[in-house]
This record gives sequence, structure tokens and C-alpha cells, in this order.
Amino acid sequence: MNLTEIALIGIGIFLLLMFLKLPIGISMIVAGFIGICLTRGSNPAFTVLGSVTYRTATSQYLSALPLFILMGMLAGKGGISKGAFSTFQTWVGQIRGGLAMATTCACCAFGAVCGDSIAAAATMCSVALPEMRRYNYKDQISLGVISTGGNLGIIIPPSNAFIVYGFITQVSIGSLFMAGILPGLLITLMICATIYFQARFNPVLAPAGPETTWGDKLKSISGLWSILILFLVVMGGIYCGIFTPTEAGAVGAFAAFLIGILTKKLTFRTFAHVLMDTVLTSTMIFLLIIGAMVLNSFLTTTEITITLGNFIQGLEVNPYFILAAILLLYLVLGFFMDIYAVLTVSLPIMFPIVTHLGFDPVLFGVLCICTIMIGCITPPVGVVTFAVAAMAKDVPIYTVFKGCTPYVITMCIGLIILVAIPQISLALPNMMLPYR
Repeated sequence: MNLTEIALIGIGIFLLLMFLKLPIGISMIVAGFIGICLTRGSNPAFTVLGSVTYRTATSQYLSALPLFILMGMLAGKGGISKGAFSTFQTWVGQIRGGLAMATTCACCAFGAVCGDSIAAAATMCSVALPEMRRYNYKDQISLGVISTGGNLGIIIPPSNAFIVYGFITQVSIGSLFMAGILPGLLITLMICATIYFQARFNPVLAPAGPETTWGDKLKSISGLWSILILFLVVMGGIYCGIFTPTEAGAVGAFAAFLIGILTKKLTFRTFAHVLMDTVLTSTMIFLLIIGAMVLNSFLTTTEITITLGNFIQGLEVNPYFILAAILLLYLVLGFFMDIYAVLTVSLPIMFPIVTHLGFDPVLFGVLCICTIMIGCITPPVGVVTFAVAAMAKDVPIYTVFKGCTPYVITMCIGLIILVAIPQISLALPNMMLPYR
């Protein structure tokens, strides 16, 4: 057998194990290990397995991951999401669709301290859904907005997905964080515009909320102080070169802990649950990354990525057509897997192709994560949508998917804009001279 045939066998073993419902991280480890045994022997296979595990567990890049997860968990338990929703509700709740817009903006704000889409969507569902039902919002638009808005947590920095992308591709995490700010704000505004037109043409979907005075509006701004402090400390520190991303994660987690203590929302029992959830989430992601590194080592040995890259470069096709095909693949993968699984499975193959085509690696990070975001709220297995539906057990999953449909279209338009105008993603990273 030649190396290409062995590579296809290894990929086939991985897909078979994954469809047999073995955890994706374990599937990649087994497939990569068998592949290295076939190409280099059993001793190198054990060496790779040991060295990859050690390097991943001790990586300075990945040391930021559990810290940002901890910060997000502490922020969620500290009542930060409720304060953000109350503020935006006071400002825009009195117009048709205003509570849905407030939910979207609160999701965007909460995403600045919680880098996980499922956690953000679940937290905002518990906060926003009762209020929207109170004002007779249809569940279709309420749960559609919560699912879509929760997704913003993986594009608004600090994002755990960007940390995983940065580790696998060795792209600056600081640059990736900065690259996510403007696209995240753009998509947020586009979702709010979609809500406005939905409510205007079908007022029954999203009635107007209560009127508020300017005094109420100004007073409500205090609900954002926690998020503002955390965002300025973390992102301001990274942007000004005061902190590395890892140091920013530690400072942010400590600041979130202090806020929870000062607001008296964080108890000893809650803190114990936060630590346990942080450990479980971190180990799940680390297992995926270890599996991806073992599989990548095998694929590198077979030179399949070089062969594939050379083949694609030899095609007389506009690079943007190839980029579109890759993003379409990410969209399909997002239907079935969470974002960390998609990134760890695909990047060892896709990233070299994209860089060979001349696309900026930071830009590609934004594009692929935005595309997977769309897949996360699209049938048949939109993971964020199912998480929201699990919290609203009285609503059929069909209704949630139907509610997401207008925003899927909106996000696809936003993705096209990001491809057409790369400076939206690259303007802030290009100002970060130490990182670029």
C-alpha cells in the first residue's frame, strides 16, 4: 500500500468509530495510532501518543482555555447575564420586537465574558424566555432569537473556539480575539435589524413591551458594569500588550470571582459546581485536541495534506470557489458536531490548503467559526438549538428550528460580507503590531 491508501484507511477508521458513537477524541486517537503503526511502526506510535499528550497538557497556548472557561462559568453564576438583559430591555423593550433585540444584545454582551455558545444560550434562555412569554411573544421568535444570540458567544472574544483554533494552527490568539469583535458586532446588528422587520410585518410575533423613561434608561446602565469591567480588563490588557491571553484569562477569572463575591451571587456550593463544570468542559476539549494532534501526526506522515494541497493548487479555479466549498463543508459539519469537534477534526487538513491559496489565517479563523455558528442552529442536529429546546420542554424542536430560519439567512449574508470585505475582520488585528 502507498501512503495515500494508508491515509484513506486511517480516515475511514476514524469515521467508522465516530459513527459507532465512540467519543470523537478517542476515535481520532485510535485512528491516528493505528495509522502511525502502519506507516512507522508501533514504537514511534507510542512515542507520538505520549509526547502529544504531554505537549498538549503543558501548552502555554492552551493554558488560557480552562481560565476563560472558569471566567465564563463564574460570570454566568454571578447574575451578569440578567443584568445585561435588564439594561437592554429598558432601552429597547418598548418597541415591537424590542425584547428580542434586548435578548440579542444581551447575548452579545454576555458573549464578551462567556466564550461558549451552548452555555450562553442556556443562560440567556433562563433569563429572557419568561420575560418574552410574559409579554406574549411567540415561542417561535423567542427561542429562535435565544438560539441565534447564544451562538454569538463563540465569535465575541474572549472565545474558547479561537483558543482551540489558535493552538491547532499556531495563529496568535490575541489577533484572533481582536478579529472577532467587529464581525460579532456586525452580526448582532444584522440580527436586530431582522427582528425589527419581522415584528413590523407581523406584529403578533413580537408585541411592544412596557414604556420606560429616560431616567429608567440611564439608571439601568449599571446592569452592564460587570461585563464592562471584565471586557476592559481582559481585552484591554491583551490589546495594550499588558497581558498575554493566558494572563488575561487568569485576571479575568479572578475579577469574575470578585464580582460574584461582591454581588453576593456566588456561594461556596455554587463555586464548587463552577469548578467541577470547568474541569469537565476543559477535559472534554483537551481530549479532542489530543486526538486531533495524534491524527494530524499520522496525516503529516502520509503527506496527504501536501498531496491534496498540490492537487487543489493545480486546479484552474478561482481560490474563492475553493474557499466557498470549504466553508460549505464547515456548514455541513456544524449540523452534526459541536464547534470544538469540527475544528479539531478539520483544521489539520483544511488549514494548509487555505494558507496555500493565500488567505489570511486570522481571516479564515473568523470565517470558519462564523460558518460553524450557522450550522449549530440548523437541522438536523443543531447542537445549540437542541440545548435551548431542552430548556423549553413544552415547545417542539420544529418550532425552534423554524424560529431560527430568518437568522440563518441573515448570518449567511453576514458571512458573505465578511468574505467580500476582509478588513472588517482584520482592521483591529492589524493595529496590534506586537501580535501581527
